[in-house]
Amino acid sequence: MTGEDRATSGQAPGWMISGLGLAAALSHLYFNTLSNLPDLWVAALHFGLFGALCFLTQPLMTTGSGLAARAGFVIDLFLAVLVLACAVYLIFAEDALYARGVKLSTLDWIFAVSAVLLAIELTRRTTGWIVPILIILSLSYVVKWDPAIADHLPNLPSIFDFGGLSMETVLYRAYFSSDGMFGTIAIISWSYVFMFILFGAFLVRSGAGDFIVGLAQTAAGRTTGGPGFVAVMSSGMMGSVSGSAIANTVATGVITIPLMRKSGFSPRFAAGVEAAASTGGQLMPPVMGAGAFIMANFTGVSYLTIIAAALLPAILYFLSVAYFVRIEAVRLGLKPTGAPDKPQWRSLAEGWPFLLPLAALVGFLMIGYTPVFAAAIAIGIVIAASWLTPHPMGVQAIREALESGAKTMAGTAVLLVAIGIVVNVIGTTGVGNTFSLMITNWAGGNLLVTLALVAIASLILGMGLPVTAAYVVLATLAAPAIQNLILDHQVVTAIANGATSDILQASLMLTAPDLANLLGTPMTFDQATQIAAAVPADFSRTVAESLLPAALLTGTLLAAHLIIFWLSQDSNVTPPVCLTAFAAAGIAGSRPMETGLTAWKHAKGLYIVPVLMAYTPLIWGSTWESVLVFLPAIVGLAAAAGLLQGGFGHRVSVPWLVLYLLAAAALLWPHGYWALTVLGLILFAAALYGPQFFPGPKRLET
Repeated sequence: MTGEDRATSGQAPGWMISGLGLAAALSHLYFNTLSNLPDLWVAALHFGLFGALCFLTQPLMTTGSGLAARAGFVIDLFLAVLVLACAVYLIFAEDALYARGVKLSTLDWIFAVSAVLLAIELTRRTTGWIVPILIILSLSYVVKWDPAIADHLPNLPSIFDFGGLSMETVLYRAYFSSDGMFGTIAIISWSYVFMFILFGAFLVRSGAGDFIVGLAQTAAGRTTGGPGFVAVMSSGMMGSVSGSAIANTVATGVITIPLMRKSGFSPRFAAGVEAAASTGGQLMPPVMGAGAFIMANFTGVSYLTIIAAALLPAILYFLSVAYFVRIEAVRLGLKPTGAPDKPQWRSLAEGWPFLLPLAALVGFLMIGYTPVFAAAIAIGIVIAASWLTPHPMGVQAIREALESGAKTMAGTAVLLVAIGIVVNVIGTTGVGNTFSLMITNWAGGNLLVTLALVAIASLILGMGLPVTAAYVVLATLAAPAIQNLILDHQVVTAIANGATSDILQASLMLTAPDLANLLGTPMTFDQATQIAAAVPADFSRTVAESLLPAALLTGTLLAAHLIIFWLSQDSNVTPPVCLTAFAAAGIAGSRPMETGLTAWKHAKGLYIVPVLMAYTPLIWGSTWESVLVFLPAIVGLAAAAGLLQGGFGHRVSVPWLVLYLLAAAALLWPHGYWALTVLGLILFAAALYGPQFFPGPKRLET
């Protein structure tokens, strides 16, 4: 399409989009390496550049031509210039604003209101109406309404009962301060998220994606259901650095889905496996789609600690998806596809340079360099390593990678900036603490019910928010509630084992002095529960800190955030809005909603593994304790997959399914008894091999 055709159809000319994307990418490389500009200014320019790119790539008029399309293009161009002007104005108006005593001038009002409205419109174009409505409700809640408005809306004060800030203060905090649009979330966006999305774009453009898929194919091609295992392995490796489940699906799915279909899997199954595996890509260290770095910023826990804790749960997730592949392959009677076109050693010999950037990234992080610096060096190594392959990256390839990274980042950038408004309101009003208390009250202090409520909230938010934004919002709202409930159980366990502290004794003397006499001696779990329940709510966190080691406190905080991060992934594969599954369905030619249901079934690890994180030392325990949870869970997830598929390969009658259910419960439920774990292993073996000797009249062979 020529530039004239684009303008006639309402789309921006290609040279304009390419130039702006290249400018955005190069400027952000400068911001993250050589610049010493204030974070507020960089965040504003981040919003301006990617906001302008969004207005040009997400046009107002997506269909039609003629005068209406031209008018739409003019509007888009005007909005692109306006969002850039809002960024530049902030830089030049900041000093004058503080010289006036933080009193907004007329121009300040115009640009502040424009910036907020532009953020709302940008999120509407990129994600739909959920985020704009969320922003509007947040601003409505925090602002102090004019009495004249309140007179016409008598119910307003009871609905928005905070109403403590003037409109001027709200606009200042949203636009001019480092608490709103250009606060911590925006800093994370222009630094960690951008650099790793750009790193992923360079890897894909260099050909590393094809190498990863080829490597997975050589490793799994000889096994039954091998193409399905290729999808699981390649999506896990590629998804960690791609930063997007949809991008992962498109990048690897164009290869793996046809391979699966050719081997005998149905289109719906192939697409479902790819969507489920691509969703898990962001759970896999070392990058986790930049999630590890965002979590490090939120929790204060080191990056190395996070990826070490996240590794075993991620392996469990991909094993759970692989079980579905194996079961379906056996059920269909598929045979190994045979040796791949190239021997494994040759694939490694040709593609080993692509491993250098990943090794360098992890190496620089381990020796203490910042994630942003490590990502910048890794990008340079991608370019250098490509010259050791048959397809070296020249100027044209580098330019394409820069443009691709910028276009991929644009929607995420404006969304994270806009979400800063919501996060600011949550922090200003204390809604986060209120929400945590509400969840705790609704759940009646039950951790499992709390996890279910957070899962529902994440699903609803995920219909309109990408994973990163959904995690940010939910972590702000729900992480304290989850951590406190995990800590409550640990406190009871510590008290039952005889632990005590001066703070615990003092708090009990105020509420239950008769129980204070029991402290310091071993007691029953019920007695310890009574003591913990008698501690005033205001003292519960202080008591926990006095009884539990610092490593356990850090581990429970990390567990709470990992749980939320995992649950925030479910919107990728859960109908009715499951864009990753829809993307896979488009490649496979299957029905989107049916594919979504299949992907949702294959991604059950997203719900099972967080329960293990909450109730067992999988995250907060020692290495040995984590392994003792991990090993039985491997078999437990296999039992759960057999239950959901009606048998592990061949469909079996109900009595055998009951054994699968009991085995899964014994191996996955955090009971803490090794006898039950051994019993679970026996039950799984009986369910797996029993039908071969006692098939029964109702066995279904398919």
